[in-house]
Amino acid sequence: MDLGEGIRKALSRITGAALVDEAAVKEATKELQRVLITNDVNVRLVVDLCRRIEERALGEKPAAGFGPREHVVKVVYEELEKVLGGEKYSPKIGKQKILLCGLFGSGKTTSFGKLAKFYESKGLKVAGIAGDVHRPAAFEQLQQVAHSVGAGFFGAKGEKDAVKIARDALDKLKDYDVLIYDSAGRSGFDEELARELSEVNNVFRADERFLVVSADVGQVAGKQAVEFDKAVGITGVIITKMDGSGKGGGALSAVSASKSRVAFLASGEKPDALEVFDAKQFVGRLVGFPDLKSLLEKVGELQKEEDLEKALEEGRLDYETFLAQMKAMKKMGPLKGVMQMLGAYDIPKEAMEQSEEKLKKFEAAVYSMTPGERKDPALMKHSTRQARVAKGSGISEKEVKELVKNFENVQKMMKMMKGNRGMMKRLSRMAGGIPGMKM
Repeated sequence: MDLGEGIRKALSRITGAALVDEAAVKEATKELQRVLITNDVNVRLVVDLCRRIEERALGEKPAAGFGPREHVVKVVYEELEKVLGGEKYSPKIGKQKILLCGLFGSGKTTSFGKLAKFYESKGLKVAGIAGDVHRPAAFEQLQQVAHSVGAGFFGAKGEKDAVKIARDALDKLKDYDVLIYDSAGRSGFDEELARELSEVNNVFRADERFLVVSADVGQVAGKQAVEFDKAVGITGVIITKMDGSGKGGGALSAVSASKSRVAFLASGEKPDALEVFDAKQFVGRLVGFPDLKSLLEKVGELQKEEDLEKALEEGRLDYETFLAQMKAMKKMGPLKGVMQMLGAYDIPKEAMEQSEEKLKKFEAAVYSMTPGERKDPALMKHSTRQARVAKGSGISEKEVKELVKNFENVQKMMKMMKGNRGMMKRLSRMAGGIPGMKM
């Protein structure tokens, strides 16, 4: 199970729970703890994270307009964001020098191509510098990558002085906006590598010093960040191979714990497979919502519809209320996102499309009813009225009958629950919990 799937499963214990109490929160955090540790996140970090989630979820008062489910999801989202990256990285767009460093196999040369493509897309003229004087064929590899992305190139084949290459490059590449120095790596960090990087940087005077690490090293990424930072003062970390490693969460959290900043995430081999790291968006994708913050804000807005909430709490349900709920649901966006908020993850695409279509038909039917029929649902039991609504809405009589039947079933359920104010309140806050919808 990958990190995102595991986190969504853990959250479904909250969003799908009948009652969000201490036991439900503890069960969800226990599942979250297991998922994070399985995905190579440091055990101590995970224990502290889950402790904070429990304390906040159970101890803090939900923000205005937020129900207990949304409150817990919001807490998990915010705490994961802290552990997996913090603030969004803002790349400098302008004339600059970049030093790439990292160990063998981290993906430095490939990352050069992706960075070159990124800065070129911003209208900047980019050149690469072949500074790896130890690895066989490093010169040819960088030259080939530079050519493939249309970037400039400088190197001195056979030269063993990395500092001289840096000095000469500054002289030869004055017409370029962004200079990217691809430094040498090692199988492990040592004093010789630290010395060479320091000497190169003293001459090159890089504005950005990016450490490139592979996601598959997991927690070791943090150790590398500390070591390279001591050598040259790392300004950002590029994590590669995010698409093929179950240790990506471990690498991200370890880098964050080392007080280094994740700058870019790279996945795949294509030059454009690079994204500026934004912890909010990344965690939002893991949780199941690309923009969870906006979605939670929308949930809060929907819950301010006091008339609708009051009607549901009192157990009153008519087609006017039904229509209001459908309008509220549409404000939240695609049905898939709403269902995920309710704990229903990975629903087949075909089922989603059928449900979306059914919602449209049900809404059309309610709009075809008279004001009196919407206020008095009993009137819709008559087949003549159903036939008229079917004709007016452009759907079949069978579909109108289905709407009426489902609506009556929900009415009965709400009458049974009328005495349980707590349950009615929770029901009213389930944005998207539309009466009459059969999944």
